[in-house]
Amino acid sequence: MTEVSEILMSVLSAIRVPRPGDRVHKDECAFSFSSPETEGGLYVCMNSFLGYGSKYVDRHHAKTGQRAYLHITRTRKTQKEDDPNSGSGDPPKKKPTRLAIGIEGGFDVEQEQYEEEVKVVLFPDRQEVTLDDLSSMPDVVRERVSLSVAELQAADSVSHTLQVQQWDGEVRQESKHAAELKQLDNGLKIPPSGWKCEVCELQENLWMNLTDGKVLCGRRYFDGSGGNNHALLYYQQTGYPLAVKLGTITPDGADVYSYDEDEMVLDSKLPEHLSHFGIDMMTMEKTERTMTELEIAVNQRVGEWEVIQESGTTLRPLWGPGLTGMKNLGNSCYLNSVMQVLFTIPDFQTKYVSNIDKIFDEAPSDPTQDFKTQVAKLGYGLLSGEYSKPAPDPADEPNTSAEPRGDQVGIAPRMFKALVGRGHPEFSTNRQQDAQEFLLHFINMVERNCRSGMNPSEAFRFLVEEKIVCQQSQKAKYTQRVDYIVQLPVPMDQATNMDELQEAERRREEAESSGAPPPVAPRAQIPFAACLAALSEPETLTDFWSSAVQAKTTATKTTRFASFPDHLVIQIKKFTFGLDWVPKKLDVSIDVPETLDLNALRAMGQQPGEELLPEVAPPPLMTPDVEVKAPVLDDSTVSQLCEMGFPLEACRKAVYYTGNTGIDAAMNWVMGHMDDPDFSAPLVLPGSSSAPGTTPTESLPEEHLATIVSMGFSRDQATRALRATNNVLERAVDWIFSHLDDLESMDVSEGGRSEGGSEASREPPPGPRVRDGTGKYELFAFISHMGTSTMCGHYVCHIKKDQQWVIFNDQKVCASEKPPKDLGYLYFYRRVVE
Repeated sequence: MTEVSEILMSVLSAIRVPRPGDRVHKDECAFSFSSPETEGGLYVCMNSFLGYGSKYVDRHHAKTGQRAYLHITRTRKTQKEDDPNSGSGDPPKKKPTRLAIGIEGGFDVEQEQYEEEVKVVLFPDRQEVTLDDLSSMPDVVRERVSLSVAELQAADSVSHTLQVQQWDGEVRQESKHAAELKQLDNGLKIPPSGWKCEVCELQENLWMNLTDGKVLCGRRYFDGSGGNNHALLYYQQTGYPLAVKLGTITPDGADVYSYDEDEMVLDSKLPEHLSHFGIDMMTMEKTERTMTELEIAVNQRVGEWEVIQESGTTLRPLWGPGLTGMKNLGNSCYLNSVMQVLFTIPDFQTKYVSNIDKIFDEAPSDPTQDFKTQVAKLGYGLLSGEYSKPAPDPADEPNTSAEPRGDQVGIAPRMFKALVGRGHPEFSTNRQQDAQEFLLHFINMVERNCRSGMNPSEAFRFLVEEKIVCQQSQKAKYTQRVDYIVQLPVPMDQATNMDELQEAERRREEAESSGAPPPVAPRAQIPFAACLAALSEPETLTDFWSSAVQAKTTATKTTRFASFPDHLVIQIKKFTFGLDWVPKKLDVSIDVPETLDLNALRAMGQQPGEELLPEVAPPPLMTPDVEVKAPVLDDSTVSQLCEMGFPLEACRKAVYYTGNTGIDAAMNWVMGHMDDPDFSAPLVLPGSSSAPGTTPTESLPEEHLATIVSMGFSRDQATRALRATNNVLERAVDWIFSHLDDLESMDVSEGGRSEGGSEASREPPPGPRVRDGTGKYELFAFISHMGTSTMCGHYVCHIKKDQQWVIFNDQKVCASEKPPKDLGYLYFYRRVVE
């Protein structure tokens, strides 16, 4: 028996064969962005199935004693241009026909093809064993090792599984109205072509109501194009629920929309429903793009450069430390932009990159699931410059003449994205997200994982003072709260080009009445000073209960800074709702300044001679001798609000506090209370025996508890969250993120375990740590958004480095020529040290 055979025999018991459910990390190193495609390849531990680059595999061997690793290297094959006339025999790449990832007809996840080479490597001497070498070894060694290698090669890696999640934007459910849809016997027959809206005579984006055959135009888009909402208005008048988009009808089906269910649906009886109006599906041809085709077109246009991406200018690619691009993992540009900005901030660099060796040395047995490890890995990848190299360019391939693209090899933050999104109903998906919401989500995770020691999120933390003055008694009430972002309103009535906007609106109305295409609307020019004034002006509270007069009266609320953070984040509130509650984006240009002085907005506290409102609770809504019954909430209104993306408990509150008076009143309540600290807290209805979560007999799903505990919370905290949300895991995760201040009072250590001691013996939690200083700032970064809403489109960021603006557009990193500072969504300022 050879020496290698003896070593393999001695470690045979530690060589495992992957089973279903095992996590195989064979595409990415746990500590770096090394992969089988990078220099040195990847070493996969044949016991834990964790992958390590050449730089870190010795560390793992020394720490664990594992000796057998599968070494995987991949070499990129030469790619040829798609040419149907090339005679190569290879079919051209298909364009996507389905709004999906990783399934037939969807977007391809991995376009590049690789040749793979594998061999077993034995540590510490890195002795190599090829598959041919195994054939001459004892049967027990050959069979065990060969089976492990074969199963490792066949297993789907964790990153591949996440990347190829079968996200399918086309999955539609059968409409509840389809089977029993009532159709009017009005004798109406619809011609096979020549349609126009019966109200405005528009000839495109037309929908036929399947109840009475009425042909009307669809919704108006954010930019004024599309239709004039006549089909939607008709549903609101009649309640007829289903409509089919004319021009999409083929023998294979059509686009059917349910206004009642507010989504695209299936209609299994569509041929019968169309035949009622004289339409034969089998003879129809498609003349308009389906809704899916329109969405696919938007997704394919994401790479087109416009104003925000500085199109029309040849941008100079940049390379080096702090200039590393990030691959888009499928709608992950929001994450890429936020993390690029965060790792230009010294607090995050010091916490995670300067201490990277210590973090890696203290990492748990599975570092892929450790927050500090993965954040440090990402930070080092962005700042080191190791991955800031030109990507293989098509111009380098033979028989091609493509222009250099300027893309980088960059880094693909798959492990990081999977970890920070785990358990979250939105960030765990491949859908586009709001960059501001992700920033707050990540800050919450940093807070949770930095309960002791340095906390980099303190760079953003500040105190807000709210002063409420009763107009009847002139007595005041002061409260303070912690915040991380300043949300700046956009006063559209302060536009400096109001005459131009009004003229454009007049032309649009004329075009609408004549059926002509709407003109292109101009962009509103809003002064930054007007936004700041709107933030600081007093707000009138018309239903304020005054403890001084023991009655409801009018009050004014003024908001000021009780402290100024080291780094200030300003969000421009571009996203709002139209009169029909459809989300829309304000097309505005704001002259955001490079320097900012907010000292005039510092809170002054109680003034000399000013009286405070008495600390008296308002009277109960019901008298004690009246039997209190829990009210019945209108579930349909609650559902409509939830479908708009608001938290369930907030929706229930909106319906309750507006007395079940309908969607408009509830929506107004939501918009007026979104900034309330208890906006998402559970609603405690009168007549309920106890507050949510206090029933001692409630049984809690152990798997839900384990999931929340694995995210860094204690079992007590997980229990509290589940009880507050009726054991619904997704809601519990949302609840726990929105109640971090409450959870701090449970006195939890960084290790995630509640420390002993009774409630009575615990000291009250200390106040939040905030930094303070001058309110003078300078702009150093901003994140911009393109698209109709935060749930679609594309994000890029601009960062000032060494007095030069740099644009980070996923894998493209270039010197910026015309940074569009007036079109940003999130702005990042640093304090000016005097």
